[in-house]
Amino acid sequence: MAKWTRRTFFKAGVAPAFLPRARAASGRPNLLFLIADDHAGYAMGCDGDRHARTPNLDRLASEGVRFSHSYCNCPVCTPSRQSLLTGQMPSAAGVTRLPTPLALGKPTFAEQLRKAGFHTGVIGKMHFHREPRPGLFGFDMMLTEDALERQWRKEVPGSPVPAGVRTRKFPWLPLKDPARLWLNADCLPYPRRDEEMLATYATRLAGEFLEENVNRPFALWVSFTEPHSPFDFPLEDRGSFDPAAFTPPRAGPEDAWQIPLCFADLTVKDKQGISAAHYTSVQFLDRNIGRVLTKLRDLGLDDNTLVVYVGDNGYCLGEHGRIEKHCGFEPALRTPLLMRLPGRVEPARVTDLVEMIDIAPTILDLLDAPALSVQHGQSLRPYLEGRKHPSARQSIVSEYPENEEVYVRTDRWKLIHGSGRRARRDGLATANPTPGRYRLLYDMQRDPQELHNLAARHPAVVKELQQTALERFRKTHPDAPNEPTGVPLEDALEFYLPPRDP
Repeated sequence: MAKWTRRTFFKAGVAPAFLPRARAASGRPNLLFLIADDHAGYAMGCDGDRHARTPNLDRLASEGVRFSHSYCNCPVCTPSRQSLLTGQMPSAAGVTRLPTPLALGKPTFAEQLRKAGFHTGVIGKMHFHREPRPGLFGFDMMLTEDALERQWRKEVPGSPVPAGVRTRKFPWLPLKDPARLWLNADCLPYPRRDEEMLATYATRLAGEFLEENVNRPFALWVSFTEPHSPFDFPLEDRGSFDPAAFTPPRAGPEDAWQIPLCFADLTVKDKQGISAAHYTSVQFLDRNIGRVLTKLRDLGLDDNTLVVYVGDNGYCLGEHGRIEKHCGFEPALRTPLLMRLPGRVEPARVTDLVEMIDIAPTILDLLDAPALSVQHGQSLRPYLEGRKHPSARQSIVSEYPENEEVYVRTDRWKLIHGSGRRARRDGLATANPTPGRYRLLYDMQRDPQELHNLAARHPAVVKELQQTALERFRKTHPDAPNEPTGVPLEDALEFYLPPRDP
């Protein structure tokens, strides 16, 4: 891939005249896979969020299918991303904790596309925790987070910040500094202009990849770090949102025991500033997504390219006293999922439950590539063709082994089951680090904010959802043959909950 210089064409919306036109929209589609970091399903205008300024994502949603009830299989970046890429539950993929690298040789749907003749590339954050090299995990071209940042700093020097403009401080020390600092409660911009930002640089490189592959099948991943804390955005975007316009959610009457101590000192004003920073970062994310989509259009590729957009997990902005993910509450689990392929995907909103492990089989199905040898999800193709799904999910299952929790969601109910035995090692300790076994049951139709635990009132529902989780583990977990026999349901379920990462 050619490297960017200051002479490189940048302006979004215009294609250089010397570029060859794309081949006709026939045969197998290309893939443009866009993924964001900590972008929750609610933080889009098309989801009804009055704060979100996401015109490009809203347009993408209107032109394709929006899965409004899509859920991650683990509410933290690394396990969710590797689960998505392998099509396996996190415990089966072997990655359930933030620092765990994906094992070499683990099958991925990128590898399947490569075998099918696609030229594959990835630009941005992937959380492989490995230095990139051609061919790794099925990517012909790799420029992942650390390598991308090194190249960006070398090639794109920042310009001076205008006098009197406050910007955020370095280094960023999450869970070490007070939360108001690492969560950017002062809503301060990154000390660079838009055209000098890392995400904008990654967007330009994505455009170059598209130019270079305009006449051959390609599958490109573009992975943005926004809107992950500290919610980066450029100098031009400062002041986009008035913090006073945000009303922080109140913790529920039953939340005190589970609120991480690191958030205890946040004031209402802090939370308002954090929300303003978050939505400013979402706005910046959307702008760069628009640039990539414009480039795709100007190269004549949009009619023959499957565009997929997803967030790796959700994010709480004060719900239940939390400003993070790492839990089973709805804002942390529900993710955006959009798919567009003009002429082949019928625009619609799908309200059935889907999981992120469904994404890999869907893409391989639509792009006529061989299925993964291990595949825990199912193709969503019927929805994309305007049909009812013959095997529509009645529930979703997500896991967070770091805290020995499992989550089950149906149309009506949500169960959070935790062993309460493991002192968390993710920096989000509570006043009672090992509270013992707990079961939280919420009626999502009558109590969508998950404020009233009904587990004691509905033991049969709790047992049914526990059984659903247990059956999922029995079908997917590599340690299923070692499950103890003759033990109560909850003991059997909790056998699967601890992390077993290498």
